[in-house]
Amino acid sequence: MVSGPGLAMSGKTITRADLCEAVYQKVGLSRTESSALVELVLLEITNCLERGETVKLSSFGSFVVRKKGQRIGRNPKTGKEVPISPRRVMVFKPSAILKQRINGSAGGQHSSGGEE
Repeated sequence: MVSGPGLAMSGKTITRADLCEAVYQKVGLSRTESSALVELVLLEITNCLERGETVKLSSFGSFVVRKKGQRIGRNPKTGKEVPISPRRVMVFKPSAILKQRINGSAGGQHSSGGEE
């Protein structure tokens, strides 16, 4: 199976339906209201990103839209150079708190070697 410390990842993918069910279970809204709430949050995030705005969620991270200029790429099959047109890409930058949580640290500050 999985070997080594900290490598026991479940591999489960969370879907919209899973998020809606979690809201239903934990918030107490109806399933229809829970689904509508999740969809509204995702729609608002999408609309902001479409406008080129940064979406920053405290203690979670930021979704940032970046512009990439035109450049020359290479087709890996043929080796032929091809132009890659300019485009916008979305990146996610996790917060320090989220990074600590996914790496198993319980504290809110990073350890500087001193006692806490």
